[in-house]
Amino acid sequence: MTSERLTEEERIDQDSESLSVSKRLVRSVSQKLKRKNHRSGGFEEDEMTGVSLGCLTLYGRGGGCKVGADNGEELGDPCNRRRSSASEEGKGYNRICGNEEATIDCFSYGMKEKLFKRNNRKLLTLYEAQNTNSMNARLPDDILEMCLVRLPITSLMNARLVCKKWKYLTTSPRFMEQRKEGLFQTPWLFLFGVVKDGYCSGEIHAFDISLNQWHKVSSPTLKGRFLFSVASVQDDVYIVGGCSSLTNFGRVDRSSFKTHKGVLVFSPLTKSWRKATAMKYARSSPVIGISEVSPNCSIVRNQQSRSERLFYRSRVGGVSDVYEDPHRLSVRRQSRHSLDENDISLFPNMKPYKFVKQKNESSIRKFVMIVVGGLGSWDEPLESCEIYDSLSNKWTEIQRLPLDFGIARSGAVCNGIFYVYSENDKLVGYDIEKGYWVRIQTNPIPPRVHEYYPKLISCKNRLFMLSVSWCEGDGQIGRRNKAVRKLWELNLVYFSWVEVSVHPDAPMDWNASFVADEDLIFGVEMFKIFGQVLDFVTMFNVSEMGTRWSHVSRNHVAHDLDASSCMTKSMAVLRL
Repeated sequence: MTSERLTEEERIDQDSESLSVSKRLVRSVSQKLKRKNHRSGGFEEDEMTGVSLGCLTLYGRGGGCKVGADNGEELGDPCNRRRSSASEEGKGYNRICGNEEATIDCFSYGMKEKLFKRNNRKLLTLYEAQNTNSMNARLPDDILEMCLVRLPITSLMNARLVCKKWKYLTTSPRFMEQRKEGLFQTPWLFLFGVVKDGYCSGEIHAFDISLNQWHKVSSPTLKGRFLFSVASVQDDVYIVGGCSSLTNFGRVDRSSFKTHKGVLVFSPLTKSWRKATAMKYARSSPVIGISEVSPNCSIVRNQQSRSERLFYRSRVGGVSDVYEDPHRLSVRRQSRHSLDENDISLFPNMKPYKFVKQKNESSIRKFVMIVVGGLGSWDEPLESCEIYDSLSNKWTEIQRLPLDFGIARSGAVCNGIFYVYSENDKLVGYDIEKGYWVRIQTNPIPPRVHEYYPKLISCKNRLFMLSVSWCEGDGQIGRRNKAVRKLWELNLVYFSWVEVSVHPDAPMDWNASFVADEDLIFGVEMFKIFGQVLDFVTMFNVSEMGTRWSHVSRNHVAHDLDASSCMTKSMAVLRL
């Protein structure tokens, strides 16, 4: 037993001596390699793997160097230690092994980028912000605003999609005012109330006159509504009244319908909708007049005595018929419901209105909208009239039209007077400042075809009318009579109509729409012929002597519309 123990102890001593010898051998080999690499400037690579020997002790099973290992001490060079990512100088990652000429990436694929992004998030965020705002940093906001305000409306809409900053700049009130004051706006025509595949889809067709391009704007808000009237006010379009079918929603069906008294406002610049205060009476196809007034004026109820009560007046060159008929017997026979200074009991609920000045009012642009006639809830002709104040957002009922005036068919505001023309070829004017109607007698009355109602247009403080009349062959034998559309102008001093021009197209559309913008008159005609719906857009300049009508667009909208669009269409013009 004793001999066996001695033998085991001797064997352990021999193993320990051999282990110490191997450690000394490894240490001496490593020192030799260090001196050799110091002289050669690099590490030797294994012939089989091609990996630096300095990295052998750091290799793991993952195929890369251990992150955070300090390999410089094991190689006897404390200066070659890898900097930790937590140190001040350890931002990013440094070369762990190898010389500068032959550097070996000891990390697995993609690890380098991940470590760099993790340790330099703030720096990357700063770089991204600089790249995103590089253009804005080089271009001041005021210069950028001056460039954007000169863009056409279509380019301006696309510019709003670039970034939030551009959208904010181009929708601010200051930007809108600069665009209004500048000479960068062009006229746009907006066609409403079209019918497609039997449905009132509510689509709005916008025509850019400067570029001769049509655009389509979808508007679910108008879906199912027809026979409404439109009017342009500054940058908005007001949609007043109209009808909608109760049994067949979306279709033009007058068998069972509802008449609306609501007012919608469409803003083409922002493609947004809003509601204005509803009228007191439901109307379809009313006559609308727009007038800008002083912001220091407002409509107030003027309580007057019986002797100061206003009444309807007729004008022939400015002469009142009161002096021609002192007892007003002819007026009483014509209309029992005409407002008379001797009989105020006929209108117990009606009180005249006029404008008076208010002292504490802001300098905001203000307008009034007058709505006359139209058809009521039971499809009956209306004689009531209402006026809308844009600042107070309220409707006020004003004096109604006399019964003998007939159904109002067209109207326009010129020089503070709202002129209305009836189907009986009678003309009246509403003085917006004084608040009463004036009956106007013109001589001669332009002849017209009764199926075509005249259209009043105000342009450059001049009052025009478009009517259709028969042309008797121009005085030549053998030439057939034909119907032509003529443009007339009313002399506001002598109240006489003067022929100005003849429209080149045959009057195929009995519901043609005409609007005015500055010194231009635009017309849209739509009709069905040979099974196809055609459309024509024409333009006339009232400032140029001897000018003629010119065609702006032909057959670009109506080819996929129904023939009922000829009856339901309405048009407005804006400068955008």
